[in-house]
Amino acid sequence: MTSPFSGDRIILSDLGFYGYHGLYSEENALGQRFFIDLQCGVDLSGPAETDAIGATVSYADIYEAVKSAFETKRMNLIEAVAQNIVDAIFAAFADVGWVIVRVRKPEAPIAMVRGEAAIELHRLRPPA
Repeated sequence: MTSPFSGDRIILSDLGFYGYHGLYSEENALGQRFFIDLQCGVDLSGPAETDAIGATVSYADIYEAVKSAFETKRMNLIEAVAQNIVDAIFAAFADVGWVIVRVRKPEAPIAMVRGEAAIELHRLRPPA
C-alpha cells in the first residue's frame, strides 16, 4: 500500500523565526525562537523535464506563505501554528496535494538542558 505522503515533494528545512506564540505570559512578552520543517507534495515532473520555472511551485513563494502565516496570527499552541501554515499553503498553491509540517520550539518552558519540543502535522488537501 502506498502512503498518501509519498512521491515528489518540495522541502524547506530549519526555517527560523522569532515569535510570540505560547500559553505563558513570559512567552507572550519576551517571545522565542521557532524552527519549521516543511514538505509539500507536488508533482515535479514538469519542471524536471522542462527546466522551466513556470512549471513548478516556487519554494521562495512557499517560504513567504509560511513566514506570513507564522507572523500574522499569534497562537497559544504550536499545533495551531502548524495548522495555520498548512491552511496558508493549501490556499496559496492549488498544486500542493499534501503537507507535512514540523514546528520546533527549542526554548519551550520545560526544564530541559538540551533538546526541543516539537509537533508534526500530516495533512492531505481537503476535497473540493
